[in-house]
Amino acid sequence: MKRARWIALGIALMMILAACTSDDGTDTTAADDGTATTEDVDLSQGADLTFHMVTHADDGVFWSVVKRGAEDAAAAMGVTLVWSPSFNDPEKQVQDIEAAIAAGTDGLAVSLASPEAVGPAAQAAADAGIPLYTINSGVLQYKGLGATTHVGQTEVVAGNGAGEFFNSLGATKVLCARQEQGNIGLEERCQGLEETFNGEVVSEFIGEDVDPTGQEATISSLLLADESIDGILGTGPNVAVRAVEACVTAGRTCSIGGFDISTDIINLIESGDIAFTVDQQQYLQGYLPIVLLFLEVTNLNTAGGGLPILTGPGFVTTANVGEVKALVDAGTR
Repeated sequence: MKRARWIALGIALMMILAACTSDDGTDTTAADDGTATTEDVDLSQGADLTFHMVTHADDGVFWSVVKRGAEDAAAAMGVTLVWSPSFNDPEKQVQDIEAAIAAGTDGLAVSLASPEAVGPAAQAAADAGIPLYTINSGVLQYKGLGATTHVGQTEVVAGNGAGEFFNSLGATKVLCARQEQGNIGLEERCQGLEETFNGEVVSEFIGEDVDPTGQEATISSLLLADESIDGILGTGPNVAVRAVEACVTAGRTCSIGGFDISTDIINLIESGDIAFTVDQQQYLQGYLPIVLLFLEVTNLNTAGGGLPILTGPGFVTTANVGEVKALVDAGTR
């Protein structure tokens, strides 16, 4: 068993080194459908350590892969994982962080989609001597909170890449369609798009993913109200998928891009209806923090050298979608 663990650890360290080359609480057993709000993954392999991952996650296509990565890492390291999604409720996320501190967690990974609301609770954990990592959202805030490092992508840089891609597609005016209000990461994606796109950018909240019909209708209405929009960037995979039918409804030909990966967006890239999606490799955002917490707690190792550990951006296009599709079906991309 020891040898298996060290092999897994070696693989994880190789992934960390590759990522660093870029510049830039209550416990319940999960239901079979994975809808439990907090999950323990109990293991008998090794160290008596419990790590908490407290995020703004929902049960959607993106966060299910983050969760899978965290579970796989917990299994490899022989630790207990407490997964606590807040379903985009900052108040619940704060409560879950406070519960983790009270429970004596050995380490904490937190997403900072709402840094003003959640940041103080995360900083309280660091001030209490609990190893802290930010994931997914928080690349601009992690140092001020006392976190060891951040694991994710720089959202502005990811948006920059999307802007350059729309330039290559010949778009002149892009609707940056956001699926959450007040999520700083989504706003930064639109900001990055505007920085590099040669044309005009319009940023709009078009409704949440729980209302796909509403999202589609809102995008259609925006297209009908402004005939100069010829590109749509969905700041999540579901928004990009809704944009395809919205363009048909509005009688428009649009260049469409998205963020992140789902089976639907992969299929639409394969068919040519969506040009690209920005891939931040969310499996790593679940896997790497658990490995890093384990190493910091057991061996006083830290990674990143004061810089964030970047998991993206990369791009899935018609050129490489076939290679990615099988991994999406397996639940690791």
